[in-house]
Amino acid sequence: MTLSAVVLTLGRSPLFIPCLEALRREGVEVVVVDQGVSIEVPEGLADRILRPGRNLGFAAGNNLGFSAATGKWLAPINDDLLVEPGWAERLIAALAADPRAGSAQGVNLVLDHPDLADGCGIAWNRWWQAVQVGHGEPAPGPEGGAREIFGVSATAAVYRREALREVAPDGEVFDTRLGFYYEDVDLACRLRAAGWRALLVPAARALHAGSVTARTQGRDRWSRIYGNRWVVAKRYLGGGFWPRVPLLAVRDGVDLGRALLAGERELAAGIVSGWRRALRGGDPR
Repeated sequence: MTLSAVVLTLGRSPLFIPCLEALRREGVEVVVVDQGVSIEVPEGLADRILRPGRNLGFAAGNNLGFSAATGKWLAPINDDLLVEPGWAERLIAALAADPRAGSAQGVNLVLDHPDLADGCGIAWNRWWQAVQVGHGEPAPGPEGGAREIFGVSATAAVYRREALREVAPDGEVFDTRLGFYYEDVDLACRLRAAGWRALLVPAARALHAGSVTARTQGRDRWSRIYGNRWVVAKRYLGGGFWPRVPLLAVRDGVDLGRALLAGERELAAGIVSGWRRALRGGDPR
């Protein structure tokens, strides 16, 4: 098996070591990108440990890990996720059977409620917001073969290196201008535009703890969520973007109105900041 798993960590996840142990049982190459305070990794759990000395963020951190990985298949893995036995083998088998499949993911389950899906791929909803398919709904069973989806979530997925080279010949697999939020959606859009398919493989399972996304999260995160959505939608839709602007604007307007009525200042400020961010093309500089 020639799969390389890239695990970013800040050293805060209590599942970091179990995450590595689960990957090691899959027989994959493990590349750790330690962006925190030099966390100790038990011997034998990682093939490479990269320490850039600062938090590069999701996009740049994964790009660094991919550049050091040697596998034919590349898998970003959150450090709060546990792959179940057979996860890697089933995803690679599905990709190998479809030469135009550039990425695949399994069913990610909620760690504390494994009967519920955390996500079964990513898609655009009618308001042109990127959503985790099936999030919070009863998880589909492992039966059935692979089926096409819009794109995979970089929470835990496998990409064909050949496909990534085609859409990112400079090694900028995830767009560092986006930082975090919508960077995997952007990649999914680029892969589809280049003719690569994405697959959901129900038999591949993983348990994801995830972060508690509260309404009180910081202004910068809201700014990225709302701003990057506009940036990525415009890139993907091209000339079809402008007729859909009213849908995006109405959705944001409703959210802004609700935030103001509820006194949620950080959310309201983040939405407005997101619009400014979108005008800069997603680059915070």
